[in-house]
Amino acid sequence: MAAIMGWQMFWALVLGFWLSAVIQAVVSKEEMGRLLPDDSPKSITIACGLGAASSSCSYAAVALARSLFRKGANFTAAMAFQFASTNLVLELGILLAVLMGWQFTLAEFTGGPIMIAILVLLLKAFLTPRLVEAAREQAERGLQGRMEGHAAMDMSQHEGTIWQRMTSDKGRTAISHLFVMDWASLWMDIGGGLLISGALAAWVPDRFWQGFFLAGHPIAAKLWGPVAGPLVAVLSFVCSVGNVPLAAVLWNGGISFGGVIAFLFADLIILPILNIYRKYYGLKVSGLLFVLFYLAMTLASLAVEFLFAALHLIPQQRRAQVAGMAFSWNYTSWLDVAALAIAAILLIRFLRTGGPEMLRMMGSSSQDEHMHHHRA
Repeated sequence: MAAIMGWQMFWALVLGFWLSAVIQAVVSKEEMGRLLPDDSPKSITIACGLGAASSSCSYAAVALARSLFRKGANFTAAMAFQFASTNLVLELGILLAVLMGWQFTLAEFTGGPIMIAILVLLLKAFLTPRLVEAAREQAERGLQGRMEGHAAMDMSQHEGTIWQRMTSDKGRTAISHLFVMDWASLWMDIGGGLLISGALAAWVPDRFWQGFFLAGHPIAAKLWGPVAGPLVAVLSFVCSVGNVPLAAVLWNGGISFGGVIAFLFADLIILPILNIYRKYYGLKVSGLLFVLFYLAMTLASLAVEFLFAALHLIPQQRRAQVAGMAFSWNYTSWLDVAALAIAAILLIRFLRTGGPEMLRMMGSSSQDEHMHHHRA
């Protein structure tokens, strides 16, 4: 089941990561801290745009948000950036459309801004200047989390039009490096998500999920789903696009529409990332972030549930493409073959232009000083 789900989503992942690499190659990280001086609507909007243009790796998003905060960005704006970079990225939308349907993609991109708006209001209400200062003191200690090198990497091009940046020799090299870097960052989450989803689809009967998500009580299910979805996510340890196959299994099992969206939102509060918050910002601030993040996810997902129900956009059939009985040669197969060819071209360029050395440096302690010498 895990292999069949991987076959179904492979072309979408390649397309999504390629688009993400192209965007990162033409959008610079250098000025991000300067662009996010406060938590005004303008700064939050810019944070969302910058986040949507970055990688979908949750660990890299968390590391980059701390980096922006240390460079002078407003804490709330940094958190908005962090949420946008995992919930408003193209690869997530493409994968949702392929496995679950366009309604889920629309819900993700509708609920994401709602969640960020709620989060901004909650942070303004509960994050005191004293807590911000405590977070900054802890952040300045520079304790290591995960994917620090990915967060520091900036291979964006600055000269010429967007098309010229993409098609130049340096631009094509940057795209190949960023493409492979995203795969290197996320392969464990994708593989783990597929294996967990395959195991749950094969071993856990639908009646268990239907009971857990109160599928027999429509009103209660709508209210319980957005609360239960993040709980499942916290315990799954899977984040980024790797949680989409598991979301498909939960949807087929009976979770509410809003519950699926809440589960997808919750990739930033899984247990390993909560521990990184503790290292980055201290125990008190990390505890507050967990509570506020959870509340924002739940409220936004409830809003999506009732909004999409009012617009009659919630699918009536639970037929997410989680698995089939056997592999079959169809249009997906042709798309996968094309994706393999594109991935091979990018990988060859990556290998010929110093890519392996770049990956090794990503994990080194001297990452920051190397980045200036490894621009594509």
